[in-house]
Amino acid sequence: MASTAYCLYCFEVLAASLEKRQPLDLKQVEELWEQYNDSPLGTGIVEDEKDVEMTDDEDVGGDGEEEAGEEVGEEDEEPIGRTLRPREMSRLQAPSPASASSSSSPSTSSANSSRTGLSENSKSSSRSSPFSFIRRSATQREEHPLFVTWNTVNSRGHKSLRGCIGTFQAQELSSGLRSYALTSAFDDLRFSPISLSELPSLSNHVTLLMAFTPCKGPLDWTLGTHGIRISFSHQGKRYGSTYLPDVAVEQGWTKEETLVSLMRKAGWSGRSSEWRKVSDMKCVRYEGKGADASYRVWREWRKWVNDGVKGR
Repeated sequence: MASTAYCLYCFEVLAASLEKRQPLDLKQVEELWEQYNDSPLGTGIVEDEKDVEMTDDEDVGGDGEEEAGEEVGEEDEEPIGRTLRPREMSRLQAPSPASASSSSSPSTSSANSSRTGLSENSKSSSRSSPFSFIRRSATQREEHPLFVTWNTVNSRGHKSLRGCIGTFQAQELSSGLRSYALTSAFDDLRFSPISLSELPSLSNHVTLLMAFTPCKGPLDWTLGTHGIRISFSHQGKRYGSTYLPDVAVEQGWTKEETLVSLMRKAGWSGRSSEWRKVSDMKCVRYEGKGADASYRVWREWRKWVNDGVKGR
C-alpha cells in the first residue's frame, strides 16, 4: 500500500533536483518519517486532503506510460512550529542541504542535467549522505506499477493537475518513485517543467497499481474501485488510454460516460452514442492504493530533519 513517506520521497527527489543536491534515499525518508511521527511535533501533521476540491482528470500517454496534469495556485505558507531533534541526530557529520526556498529557478536543461546526475551519483551519495547513521536493511525489492501525480493547490484548497506520468511495468519502489517523480514534474508535455518557485504550491499523490484483470466487456468494472485501461481500433488506427480508480468518481461520471471520455482522451473523435462501433475493444481493470502529501507536510518534516543536523 502507498504511504505518505512515498510522497515525501517524491518531494525530496524533486527539491533535490531543482536545488542541485543529493536527496535522501527512500529508506532514509521512511525511517525519519517514522521517527518524526513518534515525536510530539509530528502528531496531527498529516492533513486530511479529502476536503480539497478537485478538478480535471488523469489520462494516458503512450506505450505504457500514463500522463495527467493539473494546475495550482500558491498555497499560503503557515509558520513552522517548535522543532525537535531526531533520535541519533547528534551522530551526523555533515551540514544540511539547501532550503527549498531558494530564490532562483533552474532552466529545463539544468533540471534534466540534475536528474541525470542523480542517477550517476547514487552510489557515492550513500557514502556521503549526512544521514548515513540510519540503519540500512537489505535492498527493498517490492515492485509495483505506479503513477506519480503533482497537483497545485491554491489558498482556497482548489487542486489542479500539474503533471502525472506512470507506468504499467512493475518498478522497484525506490528507483520507480525517483524516476517518475522527476518524469511527471519535467516531462509531461501538456505542461511546462515544474520550477523551484512552484514547490510551495504543490501536493503529491502516489498510486500503486495491482490486481489487473481482463474485463469480460468494456463495462465490466466497478466505479470507485477499479481503474480501467482500454485499447481499440478505429479507421485502421490503434488507440489506448487509462483512468486511475478515483477519476470517474471525482468527475461524477457513469461508467459509460467514463468510457467515452477515456476514448476521447485516446484520440477518438466519434459521437458519444457510437462508442460501441469501434473495433476490437479490449479492457483491463485494476485497483490502486494511493497516498497524498502537501508541500507543507514535507517542509515541516524536512525542517525537523535539518534542525537535527544543525543541532548535532
